[in-house]
Amino acid sequence: MGIGMTEWILIIIVVILLFGAKRIPDLARSLGRASYEFKKAKEELRRESEELTRAAEERAAAEDKADRKENDGQDA
Repeated sequence: MGIGMTEWILIIIVVILLFGAKRIPDLARSLGRASYEFKKAKEELRRESEELTRAAEERAAAEDKADRKENDGQDA
C-alpha cells in the first residue's frame, strides 16, 4: 500500500512545475537541514526526559529511605 512509481512521477512533475528545476536543489538542502535539526531536537528532548526521570526516581528512592529510617526510629 505504498506509493507506486506512477505516483512518484506525478509528484516529481508537480514539484518541478511549482518550484522550477533550479530551486529544487535548494529545497532539498533546506529539507535536509530541517530534518537534521528536528532529529537533533528530538534526541535532546529524549535525553533530557531520561535525565529528569532518573533524577525523580533517585529522589523518590531517597525519600523512601528517609521515611523508612524515620519509621524505624519511631518503632524503637
